[in-house]
Formats: sequence, structure tokens, C-alpha cells
Amino acid sequence: MSNLESYPPVFRQLKASTPPQLAELNNNSNSMGDTTQASSSVDIPVVDLECLSLEKLGEVCKEWGIFRLVNHGIPPSLLSKLEEHGKRVLSLSFESKQALLTNPLSYFWGTPLLTPTGDALRGALNINWLEGINVPLCHLQQFESEDPKLHDFRHYLEEYGRHLSRIAITLFKAMVKNLNLGPKQSESSLDESTGFIRVYRYPSGSLADETWGMMEHTDSSVLSIVNQDQVGGLEFFKDNEWLLVNPISGTLVVNIGDMLQAISDDQYMSVKHRVRTNKQAERFSICYFVFPAKGSVIRSSKYKPFTYTDFQQQVQHDTKTLGYKVGLQRFKLNAAV
Repeated sequence: MSNLESYPPVFRQLKASTPPQLAELNNNSNSMGDTTQASSSVDIPVVDLECLSLEKLGEVCKEWGIFRLVNHGIPPSLLSKLEEHGKRVLSLSFESKQALLTNPLSYFWGTPLLTPTGDALRGALNINWLEGINVPLCHLQQFESEDPKLHDFRHYLEEYGRHLSRIAITLFKAMVKNLNLGPKQSESSLDESTGFIRVYRYPSGSLADETWGMMEHTDSSVLSIVNQDQVGGLEFFKDNEWLLVNPISGTLVVNIGDMLQAISDDQYMSVKHRVRTNKQAERFSICYFVFPAKGSVIRSSKYKPFTYTDFQQQVQHDTKTLGYKVGLQRFKLNAAV
């Protein structure tokens, strides 16, 4: 099977498009948006999980909203095995992925915005040059397959999920101390049962200058933890410029999400980021997201009281009606939207 056959049909068509056809597509979909190149790669702050400094973590969250995590305790063999099996599954034919990746897993493409059931949320203005597997960790044990590739993949996802849950809880407990949150608020502000993993593949090719792997956005999560391969392409916005995050093997990239921004009264800012595709090589990444407990109310001096479900429903509504996510601005006190 050729690599092209593993892509969604729309991607195959775009890869075969002539420049005039592609230009027409871009005009119709407003595909690239802000095309500003990242001005430079940057060494983001490093946080050591074995020797966690509350003072440094607090400074990094306030000044950057993104950092590199080292000494995280995940065996290198697990990272390599999970990447190997993830690539193997995503290289299956498009039709096979649709047939095999069934509830509670889901296969999606063209957008990172999904409904609570894992279906792609159509209505966004643009096609993102990506495909992925959505993995709700609390339901992963329900997934059964006779295919040995998927059996092993599930095993590695479960093990990886346990490590990411440990890491997220450790980091959040430290952040709670820095923010002086009360016990009740801190207990409900991050619930490991809400955690899920996304395995992403970003196709390579000549369209890298015409499409985004993932358009600029902020994450809706409390925390997001990214394991990216050596192809790179992750960029974030700081001090009015786009900066490229260098890939470093064996490390993780952690960024603050919208929920933590609200919980922290805007002391910690949800970082705007995007993914640029590569002409020569596919990009592969594994991302973990975790959220507040279902039904828990986020109370802040900056925002109206809301739950993550309220936020999620608003994001879905805005995406369907406007074509993009408005986010926390919808809940800001005395703010016109």
C-alpha cells in the first residue's frame, strides 16, 4: 500500500492539486490565516520533575505558559514503542482506520475539534492538515480488537496514560501551592478521569507552505502535555512573535490551558500555539489533555462562574456558527464579545 492511500481522500486530492486549484481552495477556505513565520527557535524553560522547584515553576507559568519537562520518569522504551505502534496504526489505509478504530477510540481528520463522543466537529473555517486517534483513557479498557497491532497499541496507551496522569497531578499540586487555592477548589479543578490522549500525524509534502498542520489556538484543558518527534513544527506566541519549540528527544512539552488560566485568575496564561507542516517528513506527536471534574464550577474574579461543560458547549456552538473558537472571552466579566 502506498503512503498516499493511508491519508483521508481529501488529503489525497489536495496532494494531487495543481497550483491554480490549490489557490482556489485557499481562497475559499481562508486556509492559512496568519502566515507569519516563526522568527527563531527558542530554548523554552526547563522544569525538572525530580527536583521540582515551586518558585521556578510559578515563574515559568506566569512568564511563558509553556515549558520543557525533564526527568519525568517515563521509560524511553515506552516512548519509542508507543511512537512505533502509533505510526503503524496511522499508516493503515484510511478505510481500515475507520473500521478498526471504534468506540471508545475514534479516528478523525481535518480538525482537532471533536464532540464529547469523539466525532470531528465540522463547521470550522479551515482544514487542518492532520489526522489522529482520540483515546479517552477512562474507557480504554473497553476497547477490544482481534488485531494484534491494536492490542499492543492499547497496552502501551494504558501504560503511557498512567504516567501522564501521575505527571499532571504532580505538576498541578505544585501549581495549587503557588496559587494558594483552597482544598475544595484544588480537588475539583483537575480530575484524572477526564484525561485523554490524542495521537496525531501531520502529512508531509509540497503543500506545507499552503496549509497548517494545526491552526493557531489555545487548548481548553487545565494542562496539555506533548511528546513530539524530531521533525518539529510546534510554534507558540510570546511577546508579539511566533517562536519555534526545538524538539529534544526524551523530553515533554507542557503548556497551560484555558481552564488553568481561569482557575488562576489570569496569573497563568493559556498559550497560543500552532503546528507547521514539513515538506520532507511527516510529523508525529502524542498529546495528553486533562480537565476539571465534571460539574465542578470554576469561580474567578475575572470570569463568570462556569463549568467545563458550559465552556465546551460554547466552543462547539461558536465553531459551528462562527467557524472558530472564541474561548474564555465568552465568560469574561464585563467583556463585549
